[in-house]
Amino acid sequence: MATTAPEGRRERKKRETRQRISDIATGLFLARGFDAVTIAEIAEAADVSVNTVYNYFPAKEDLFFDREEEMVDRAAALVRDREPGRSAAGAVLGRLRQDIAEQNLYAGIREGFGDFMRVVRESPALVARLMVLHHRTADRLRETLAAETDAAPGDPMPELVAYELVNLVNLVTRGATLSIADGTSPEQAARDALAKLEAFESFVTDEFLNYATKPGR
Repeated sequence: MATTAPEGRRERKKRETRQRISDIATGLFLARGFDAVTIAEIAEAADVSVNTVYNYFPAKEDLFFDREEEMVDRAAALVRDREPGRSAAGAVLGRLRQDIAEQNLYAGIREGFGDFMRVVRESPALVARLMVLHHRTADRLRETLAAETDAAPGDPMPELVAYELVNLVNLVTRGATLSIADGTSPEQAARDALAKLEAFESFVTDEFLNYATKPGR
């Protein structure tokens, strides 16, 4: 069985520095808005050089979406790791239902998360980056579905299913986040999100819901 090598002191220091810079930048963005904060101000607040900031975060948007790679791969990973007998939709929507029940950040249901999205909506650069993130997520899922189903070249299903699933997750979580920002309680936002998810599942086809069902052992 493969084991993960223990994290060395150098790697730990780099990880901690990266997280500290990101946390400080996020605090500044939330307080003043993304466009109003400069890299130089972030570097000064974090007591590092501007070059150090850029070494860890090549673009300013990377400081805000510091977990982008994790988010991009999340739906694809859920499909790759699904249990035998479970479909792609079952894996992704099942996890969404669990996120809603837990009222966690993945569902957009947490006090204060509306402030995070407010900063996004006020910055054209972040809105554009979020759209790219959504497209990357759908494309990653499309690639996974094509591989999992051994789809023939030109088969439209991996792309159609991938984009529909990612769009639905974004629709549900965005609605929940906006509700929280408008003062809706997390409990009510969760009920509304679940109702939206169940409505979607009620009108899509069985072909969609059962697509890419993992064979049993």
